Order: sequence, then C-alpha cells, then structure tokens
Amino acid sequence: MPLKFRGRRKILSALLAALALGAAAYLRREYRPPEPSPQLHSPQRFCVRVIDGDTIELDGGERVRLLGVDTPETVDPRRPVQYFGKEASAFTRRMVEGKNVRLEEDQDTRDRYGRTLAYVYLQDGTFLNAEIVRQGYGHAYTRFPFRYEQRFVQLEREARENSRGLWAR
Repeated sequence: MPLKFRGRRKILSALLAALALGAAAYLRREYRPPEPSPQLHSPQRFCVRVIDGDTIELDGGERVRLLGVDTPETVDPRRPVQYFGKEASAFTRRMVEGKNVRLEEDQDTRDRYGRTLAYVYLQDGTFLNAEIVRQGYGHAYTRFPFRYEQRFVQLEREARENSRGLWAR
C-alpha cells in the first residue's frame, strides 16, 4: 500500500509543480497594448486635469470620456462619492495629469454630454483605458459595443480573480 501512495504522491507533486510553473509563467505575462491603429497618429495632447477616474480634460478645455471603462463616481452632484471612487480618480491622475497623451477614436466620437469618446495612450505606449480595468480601478463598460470589448472583459475577469482594486477582499 505505501508504494501506491508514494506513486500517487509523486504524480500529484509533479502535477502541482507543472501547475505552479504554468501559473508563474502566466503571472509574468504583462498586458501589451494593441498595435496602434492609423488613427493613433493623432497629435499629442496635454492632459490639464483629471475630472474623475474615467474622464479627463485636455488643453483647450476638451473633455474626454474614456471608452470601454467605467469607474466609481466622485463628481456626480446627485449621489455621494462611490466606493473606491477616490482611489480610481487618484490612479488616473497619477497616470495622465500633466502629461502628453494621444487619442484613438472608435465609431462613436461624442457622448450625449458632448464629451469626446476616446482610447487614451500615454507617451510610453501605455493604454490607459485598459490599464484602469487591468488594475481594478474600474470595470469594462459593455453597455455600448466598442473595439476592445472582449479584451476589457478579460482584463476585468483577471482583476476580479486576482482581487485587484475594486475586487480586493
């Protein structure tokens, strides 16, 4: 009987080791932004301020609503600041305020409030919209279809599974 147990133990140990190696390799993967589309060759713009986690203001007073991401509210006068809203706004502020960015548009270019709808990229190529979801500061906003919807849903799933940001336990 001990031989059978040892044999199972070796198999189990080998399986656990393989899983650990596979998980480590998976965790080492970093999100890579998609290849810039031709629309990304837009001029650089300067982010004057962050309004909240998913809305920024550019030079010239243009307000940009980040496509495909929704963060907890901090400035809606009709409701109190939502859970994790201040953290989401602070994250976006650290990422873009006072920095140059490039915009990429999708099929819808304006929302009902007249804000520009766009994907925002930092100078180093960081895809801000995706990074917010990946880090758990917001979730994929799937009410309207958008180009990177499947990717954002996957990033949200990973953030939830890894208890990042909003999803921390």
